[in-house]
Amino acid sequence: MWTEEHRKAARRKGLRYDSDMTDEEWALVAPLIPPSKRGGRKREVNVREILNAIFYVLWTGCQWKALPKDFPPKSTVHWYLMLWEWDGTLERVHHALYVAVREHEGREASPTAAIIDSQSTKAAPKGGRGSIGRALTAPRKSRAARSISSSTRLACS
Repeated sequence: MWTEEHRKAARRKGLRYDSDMTDEEWALVAPLIPPSKRGGRKREVNVREILNAIFYVLWTGCQWKALPKDFPPKSTVHWYLMLWEWDGTLERVHHALYVAVREHEGREASPTAAIIDSQSTKAAPKGGRGSIGRALTAPRKSRAARSISSSTRLACS
């Protein structure tokens, strides 16, 4: 239930956008961001702004082309999103923020109970990443293979 204390804690005054990270959140997340690659040019983009832009898209659900101009270019933000998804950085960032919020609320870092009702299971998306269903279906046979098996069945009967 939302109490006045919860509302004060969730209020994000003083930030440019509600989705922007506070200094405390950034201090938690900054060590999790991988350094730029060795060799080549130095990283010219502000990584905190990249994360703020990713959070903005997730928070508002806006299209990439609607990303405000005060963020880095949408192609740069999208590139980092794909890179950090691939190398697990986003998962580590999410976990660090999740644990911090739970501990701030005086709760244990990881939940000790879960509730699954029949509506939740019906509404849950089927399969995992990339749809597991494709991996479980039998491969299709080519037309040649189907015609051979059908002609073999006719010859055997």
